[in-house]
Amino acid sequence: MPREYRHIQEYEKEILELIKQGKTQREIGEQLEFSKKQVKEFIGRYHRKQRKLDAGIALKKRGRPCKNSTITEADKVVELKYILARKDAKIKQLEMENELMRDFLSHTGRK
Repeated sequence: MPREYRHIQEYEKEILELIKQGKTQREIGEQLEFSKKQVKEFIGRYHRKQRKLDAGIALKKRGRPCKNSTITEADKVVELKYILARKDAKIKQLEMENELMRDFLSHTGRK
């Protein structure tokens, strides 16, 4: 008997509980009657959403904002904090690359 249609996001709690129990994506899909690919994509979307929330990024709704929508100061602060965090991460990455390049050049005797 086929299951009653529900969107995979409605199974979020059940999927996360099965992951905590150590089930594989294939086992979760078989138990809830989804394909492994659907479960894998759901988990990826869930983790991306959690990373954004942890970084303090306000989840934006898609599409054009309403004409009467207002951006609060808190929204601006959160967005600026995110931008600064990304720039700091990029600076650290570039510093690491520079250090690696200096080490490489010193080992090859170029500088």
